[in-house]
Amino acid sequence: MPPATDAGAALVVLDLLGIFVFAISGALVAVRKHFDVFGVLVLAGTTGLGGGFLRDVLIDATPPAALADWRYLLVPIAAGLVTFAFHPTVGRLERVVNLSDAFGLSLFCVTGALKAVEYGLGPVPAALMGMVTGIGGGMVRDLLAGRPPEVFSGNLYATPALVGAGIAVGLDHLGMPFGVVAASGFGVCLALRLLAIALDLRAPKPRGPANV
Repeated sequence: MPPATDAGAALVVLDLLGIFVFAISGALVAVRKHFDVFGVLVLAGTTGLGGGFLRDVLIDATPPAALADWRYLLVPIAAGLVTFAFHPTVGRLERVVNLSDAFGLSLFCVTGALKAVEYGLGPVPAALMGMVTGIGGGMVRDLLAGRPPEVFSGNLYATPALVGAGIAVGLDHLGMPFGVVAASGFGVCLALRLLAIALDLRAPKPRGPANV
């Protein structure tokens, strides 16, 4: 395991922030599906922790942070309970939640990519791990909620995460300070995601009838 550093501590803080905002989005989906409190907490936890859990398993960072650090479990539980108790208010703040989700995606793509770099992955695999960290929880959330993963058909989601992660990895490879690396990757991902929401930008789909 890589030694603890100031940058590593900052990554943990960013990770926890991303988990919180993602967990709220997962809990909201559960409330709208009329799940009970257990279902709300499960969906909050899987949304907040799913991407990071998958990343840690793939890069052999075991046990995953979600199982080794109590804070990673407490944060999504808190987010789920808050949403369960105050869901009418949280639901009315849909735009704020969407903005928070974009922030969470931007945080996760950076933290996921840089953690992969710490564990010895090259630039391209590390950028892919950043994308997986950003989109993994949402995919698990949608599958558990019985709906097609939004990342496959909604506004651009994976692409901003991959671009942001790639920028973070590239700047880190050039030896730039952690603050510059994190802010650049985060800012680019956030800008692209918000632009996709505002302009309804989507990836191309096949043309014509699906008669194959």
